Amino acid sequence: MRQIATPLAALLAALTLAALAACDGRNAYVPPPPPEVTVAKPVRQRVVDYLEFTGNTQAVQTVNLTARVEGFLQQIKFADGQDVKKGQLLFVIEPAPYQAKVERAQADVDSAKARLTQAVTELARAKKLFAERAGPDTEVVKWQREHDSAKADLESAKASLDIARINLGYTQVTAPFDGRVSRRMVDAGNLVGSGGQATVLATVIKEDPIYAYFSMSERDLLRIQKYHTPKDVPDERVTIEMGLSDQTGYPIRGHLDYYDLGVDPQTGTLLLRAIYPNPERKLFAGLFVRLRAPLESRDALTVPEGAVGVDQVGHYVLVVGEKNVVRQQPVTVGQAVNGLRVIDKGLEGGESVIVTGLQMARPGAPVNPSEAKK
Repeated sequence: MRQIATPLAALLAALTLAALAACDGRNAYVPPPPPEVTVAKPVRQRVVDYLEFTGNTQAVQTVNLTARVEGFLQQIKFADGQDVKKGQLLFVIEPAPYQAKVERAQADVDSAKARLTQAVTELARAKKLFAERAGPDTEVVKWQREHDSAKADLESAKASLDIARINLGYTQVTAPFDGRVSRRMVDAGNLVGSGGQATVLATVIKEDPIYAYFSMSERDLLRIQKYHTPKDVPDERVTIEMGLSDQTGYPIRGHLDYYDLGVDPQTGTLLLRAIYPNPERKLFAGLFVRLRAPLESRDALTVPEGAVGVDQVGHYVLVVGEKNVVRQQPVTVGQAVNGLRVIDKGLEGGESVIVTGLQMARPGAPVNPSEAKK
């Protein structure tokens, strides 16, 4: 038994040593290679600084069409939302009662004219008889009074006729300018203008051109005045670029059209208005818009916008330094320019900034950099 156990123990020992040796080989740590990144140097180029705002569009003209006389709405002469021309008939309020008032007022004018004609004739006759001592002066006084009264009555009748004609004209509601009309607010057959209340029938707006209203802080106002004070060109207009919520950049160009009388002391802002051509009427009233106004042109360093990161401290870029070790460089950024971000502070211009592979790069760790293709 002892002779058999000895060779078996030796075999088990040999197998154990071999297994341990194999385990040592598999557990040996091999560090991974440095991650590959692409680097580029900041590019110095001419950029324009902008002030950016938000605002809302508004039609240049908006008029509520109201019933200025009482009556039943007889006709509606347009389709909801259609384009209209200045003077185009849109509503007809029952005209018959007002036509009758015009005719009655005309009859009153004719009657007053007849009275005045009689008074003129009789006054002349009385004056002639009195001059010939063939009639008393009381007749002159009487017909002078009748003449003056008839003349006043004629003027009153003419004024009443004018009012009647004006009210008759109000039975036809027309477009005050070229534009677009809203939906009808009242259907035909309804009584409008009753009780002295002006019933709104529809709204007409003019959308070409179109306004954009926005507010500017006192600080921004002083900056824009500094760079846009008219010098050689007295009629210089400040360009205001506009972009919609679904647009990239600011493709719509207009100019400053109006600014309020003063800064609101409660908000510290000034209300301004820009105007934009809108011949195709793709811009509607009430849109939320982004706006910017150009300031100065200057040389500045730029890097691809994707190279700029942000953390709780602020913006930063990752720079490859000596021995290809990454360091995090805090920067002060400016505006975006065609996919690039202006760097106002933090870079000198000769650094190798990581532009791709930022997710794999870690500050303090080495990387394998390659130059970005130009």
